Amino acid sequence: MLSRSRNVIRQCQQRMNSTSAFAQKLKEGPSFDDFIKKGAEKAEAPQRAKLPEWLKTEIPAGGTYAKIKKDLRGLKLNTVCEEARCPNIGDCWGGGEDKTATATIMLMGDECTRGCRFCSVKTNRTPGPLDPNEPENTAEAISRWGLDYVVLTSVDRDDIADGGADHFAKTVELIKQKAPQILVECLTGDFRGDLKSVDRVALSGLDVYAHNIETVENLQHVVRDRRAGFKQSLSVLERAKAAKPNLITKTSMMLGLGETDEEVLNALKDLRKIDVDVVTFGQYMRPTKKHMKVEEYVHPSKFDHWAEVAKGLGFQYVASGPLVRSSYKAGEFFIKNVLLKKGASSDVKI
Repeated sequence: MLSRSRNVIRQCQQRMNSTSAFAQKLKEGPSFDDFIKKGAEKAEAPQRAKLPEWLKTEIPAGGTYAKIKKDLRGLKLNTVCEEARCPNIGDCWGGGEDKTATATIMLMGDECTRGCRFCSVKTNRTPGPLDPNEPENTAEAISRWGLDYVVLTSVDRDDIADGGADHFAKTVELIKQKAPQILVECLTGDFRGDLKSVDRVALSGLDVYAHNIETVENLQHVVRDRRAGFKQSLSVLERAKAAKPNLITKTSMMLGLGETDEEVLNALKDLRKIDVDVVTFGQYMRPTKKHMKVEEYVHPSKFDHWAEVAKGLGFQYVASGPLVRSSYKAGEFFIKNVLLKKGASSDVKI
């Protein structure tokens, strides 16, 4: 009995010593205030890298801008200017310093069947049917906006047999009927490589056929949807020129995605081999955190460098700058630097 009592007492003492040791450690450790402070530090969001000064733009405003926006809502039309969150929307719609107003209309809805990692346009494998009234509504709106130049583009519609080529062409034909003085550029997808669809658009009466390669060949699989590709894009541009030899062909590349100088130069040489006339360079800007990150904010001097290189290779015109987009001030660039040089001023009212 005595031995059992001694064992019970010993166990109690061990528990008390253990509790005392834990209490001492707790006393010597961080306080409750330290715990709260540490938690707050972890909760703080990481600092976002500030945009360089050359990438900051003004808030859009102005009479022409407001009129175009109102009409778009009334006619249920979409613009890539809004969908792609373009930083130059006010400048283009308002006409800028030279009052050459430009708008980029996005046909065939606002849902794309592809999912490129750089693009903020919504993705849907089965978007809604085409609006049969869209070509007429688009032509009517454009004819009354007082635009000098319009760019028609679209989401990719791999769910449609011709990729929407006939829809594109009908819109161009109606615009030219209602307002023949307006210059029309079509910025198309690759139609899954269907060259008959390219022909349909190229022969519709447009002034410029544009299709963007987006980036250098080595980064295509990283940047674009797997159904797109560098060689397929080259085939579209080459076919457009073959369908109508005097047609201006145009493409665009984003910089800041991790491309090398050698890769950019090789891409430019490939474009000149198929007689592409116009190339534009712009800074890739990440639309959301879900999209691929910016590898580099390219300095304006680098854009100047590529402009000189491209001109030296024989491009008729080059637009190169951090805020340049494939359709940015398309009217000013195209009218002043391509059509006039080709002696088209006598045929086109500007």
